[in-house]
Amino acid sequence: MSETGLSTEWSRALGLRLPVVNAPMGGVAGGRLAAAVAAAGGLGMIGMGSAGSVEALERELPHVADAAGPVGIGLVDWVVAARPGLFELALAAAPALLSVSFGSDLSWADRARAAGIRTATQVYTVDEARRARDAGIDVLVARGLEGGGHGAPELATLPLLEAVLDAVPGPVLAAGGIGSARGVAAMLAAGASGVWLGTALAACAESLLSPGGRQALLAAEDTDTIVTRTFDVGMELPWPQRFPARVLRNDFTARWHDHLGELAGDTAARSELTAGNAADDPRIAPVDAGQGVGLVTAVRPVADVLTEMCSGAARLLGR
Repeated sequence: MSETGLSTEWSRALGLRLPVVNAPMGGVAGGRLAAAVAAAGGLGMIGMGSAGSVEALERELPHVADAAGPVGIGLVDWVVAARPGLFELALAAAPALLSVSFGSDLSWADRARAAGIRTATQVYTVDEARRARDAGIDVLVARGLEGGGHGAPELATLPLLEAVLDAVPGPVLAAGGIGSARGVAAMLAAGASGVWLGTALAACAESLLSPGGRQALLAAEDTDTIVTRTFDVGMELPWPQRFPARVLRNDFTARWHDHLGELAGDTAARSELTAGNAADDPRIAPVDAGQGVGLVTAVRPVADVLTEMCSGAARLLGR
């Protein structure tokens, strides 16, 4: 039994005290965050996002060498294709869970399974969930449109979770907009095997989030996000159009969200964005955030956030 009574069949199988996974947020979920989540009783994930590379993963792995619990790695499909050796390094690290998302080719799961590694992927529709399960992927992450960062804004978290649970067997994690004990309780009550938390942990002391990004998160209200391709176009990142990002609104999105065609050809605007990123200026640079961002109000240790959320959820569920 877990310390909070929130144990699920899936969390017990992985040796977790809490049915919680941190989303493998690129530029945020490094080794220190993953290790802190593992120490708190959840499954820590190192995230290799748009800037993922062999060198980046090599920098983060030492931080989890002595982790007090299981740690996984999360990759982006098109980044894996563009960075030779990244997937192989992730396999060699023997993570407790390997997640690859944002692609349609699921053959990577066979290689992970052959190496004895559990697998996960994010899904946005029932059809995707069925394909992933047919491909032998161990755990599905039902990621709703409320979530921060990249994703397909097609269904909200709860309707998607309900539909996936009704359609396919096996464990399903809920992701998107979960920012408090009430959110954790709601998803577990609906049948999720665990929760996949992003924005709720992004401002934690152990994250890689920049000072400017962290302060922007703390100042944001729940209505301050927008789903946009502005930054992908401005930074010339080859994200599939199906996967825009939910980010904080800022001066740059205000100018360019409705003018992506012009942005693509505007070298001055792209230079401004490059400079904004370098200066860590959240008025220009992207800051990923889900619709639960209004609940993030302080820089806190991961352990404190997870203990509060999960203990509160247990009380709400009467466990």
